Order: sequence, then structure tokens, then C-alpha cells
Amino acid sequence: MRKVSFLIVACIVLFSICPLGKSDKTNSDVQANVEDTSESINKTGIGAVSAGSNHTVALNKSGKVVAIGSNEYGQCDVSDWINIIEVSAGTWHTVGLRITGSVVAVGSNEYGQCNVEDWENIIAVSAGRNHTVGLKYDGTVVAAGGWEYKYGQCDVSDWTNITAVSAGDFHTVGLRSDGTVVTTGKKADGLWDVGGWTDVIAISAGDSHTVALKSDGTVVAVGNNEHGQCDVSEWTDIVAISAKGTKTVGLKSDGTVVATGFNFRGECDVSEWTNVMAISAGDGHTVALKADGTVITTGDNEFGQCEVSSWINVE
Repeated sequence: MRKVSFLIVACIVLFSICPLGKSDKTNSDVQANVEDTSESINKTGIGAVSAGSNHTVALNKSGKVVAIGSNEYGQCDVSDWINIIEVSAGTWHTVGLRITGSVVAVGSNEYGQCNVEDWENIIAVSAGRNHTVGLKYDGTVVAAGGWEYKYGQCDVSDWTNITAVSAGDFHTVGLRSDGTVVTTGKKADGLWDVGGWTDVIAISAGDSHTVALKSDGTVVAVGNNEHGQCDVSEWTDIVAISAKGTKTVGLKSDGTVVATGFNFRGECDVSEWTNVMAISAGDGHTVALKADGTVITTGDNEFGQCEVSSWINVE
């Protein structure tokens, strides 16, 4: 969901953007790294949020990070991160972009998705299911992971003139400077049917669908539409998008939010949200940052990923 965060950074100054199933983890494994870090966030104000599969991450304005939810793979072990300017929560890992252009990552590294320690000159990051993508200052792209389930989702070495990236489950999407879109990875479900898209200003890759925001505030989507996650043709006045799992979320210019797709756990129940400045779609939950610095969530809370009431801006 990289372009969501990229657009929000551009527009509102560092306001960024397959369920794991049951777990035997205890509550002590679930609500990780909240104690001291949440206090820091209360003092300095939240600047970005990102929803993963079963965890939620927030970045405060002083460059520190807090995470809550499932910590089965250490994806919430972010309390010692500093000087971070962007965060991205993947399925089982979390990625942070430092102000220096270097990248840190924690969580599952089974497929090499956390092997980002050598990256430099990065200006944006996006965490997918088993891979991580980074956008470099010169418009080129780097990727790590995908050792198994090799669909070519990391085949980005020849991309140029890229302004935003988004890592989905098994595909990667890039936005070119001319407003067109390029994709690589899994080809099923029409994920690559983006050749006719123009005037795109934001992109987001879901599980098996791809979404784009156009300059006129409308939204287009291709891919699997089994749960209606691509039913966005009637959306207007959209300023940010976020796709993950089998749903799509849109932020409107008036601060309200729309959502479409799988809603078994209430993850699309956003119709009453107001004064929202940033959105992030997780696999089974949805997160939003409000203008007053509070964070709101809806959807699956099995691992405590929606327990964000202490994340409040009290500057």
C-alpha cells in the first residue's frame, strides 16, 4: 500500500499509508511494545499509521514507532527504532524508512523480506506478504524476499522513472512519473490489466487486486472481485486509497471514508468516520488517523490490533 502513504506524505506532511488464521499465542505475545512507546507518541503526536495482517503500526512526529497486535514473528519489535520517517506493515513483518535513506525491518524473514540492511538512498518503502520493495531517490526500485512463491514480484531492477511503489501479496505495482502504471509478479485474476491507465496519482496493491487513484479523484481497480473489492467505479472526490487483503478503502476530500470488499469482521464499517487524514487497510481490520491525532480502527481484533485508544495526539 505504498502509494497511499506516498500521497499522504506529499499532501499532508508525513501522514503516511491472507489472514494468518488462528494462533496459539497468549496475550503476552499479542500486545507488544506499547508500554513506553505509546507514552512517547502521546507527547509528540502521531504522523502515520499502517495496518498489517494482524498488527498495527504508528509513527510519531519525532521519528519513533509503536506497534500493537500479534508479535508471533517479532513484527512489533520496533520500540528501539529512531529517526524513522515512514513505516509499512506487511503480513508478518514491519519495515521502517530512516531519515538517512536506510531501511530497517523486523518480523518474519523466512523469504528474505527483511534483508534490507544494505539499501541506501531510499525515499519510500512498502511491505508485502513475503517481499519488501523500496523506491530510490533516482526513480529506480529495489526489492527483497520472495524466495518461495516466486511469481516475479521482485523483478523490478529495470524499472525507471518511478514515483511510488506498492507491494501486494504476490505482485508489485509501480507508478511512473508520467501517470502510467507498471506491474510485476503474479499474473492471475487480471492483476496486470493496467496498461490503459493514465493520469494516475496513487496506487495500492491488495491480495489479488490492484487499485489506482486518478487525478480527477476517481478510482479504478482490476483483479479478483469475488468480494466486490474492485467495485470502486462510483467513487468520487477521493484523495487517498489503500488496498489489502480482499478490500479497498478510500479517503474522501471531506475527511470521510468509503470501503468495499470482504466485510465479515466489520473491516469495511467506516461510513460514520469523519475528520480522517490518513487510512490504512489491513487484512482483517482498517485503521485511520484523525485530524485531532487520534487513531480509530474497525474489524478483527483477535490479536489486539485494534486496541489503539492510547495513541492520542496531545501536543
